[in-house]
Amino acid sequence: MIMRIRRSRPADVARLHAIWREAVLATHDFLSAEDFAAIDATVHDAYLPRAALWVAVDGEDRPVAFMGLSEAHVDSLFVDPAMHGRGIGAAMIDHARGAAGLGGTALSVDVNEQNDKAVGFYAHLGFRVAGRSERDDEGRPYPLLHMTMA
Repeated sequence: MIMRIRRSRPADVARLHAIWREAVLATHDFLSAEDFAAIDATVHDAYLPRAALWVAVDGEDRPVAFMGLSEAHVDSLFVDPAMHGRGIGAAMIDHARGAAGLGGTALSVDVNEQNDKAVGFYAHLGFRVAGRSERDDEGRPYPLLHMTMA
């Protein structure tokens, strides 16, 4: 598959939201229906339209994944589940390492502890658990693992 990584555009929001929904439905079975609905609304209405994201696109410029990056912290990384296992997530992390201009700073990410697939993915790439929080950033009862990669 031909893939490149570019900045997000306003026209990408609907496709990025579809990627987010499908990825979360495939990996976040621990979320309550109420929490999923609340997070979905926030992602659709506030996060995706405003965030400066990196987007992996296929040869026809169709988004297949996206990543939010704040300095050396991966805020979000979602890959279309139909594209899992093709190296897209790893390519996005490689891009993050370059885009962040780490200069010796560790790249970090927060991962839901119950999301075994994501925890395994990051561990496979060399991230290690550096801490844990009992609740997510919104105070919901979904523990986060704080992971870093040197």
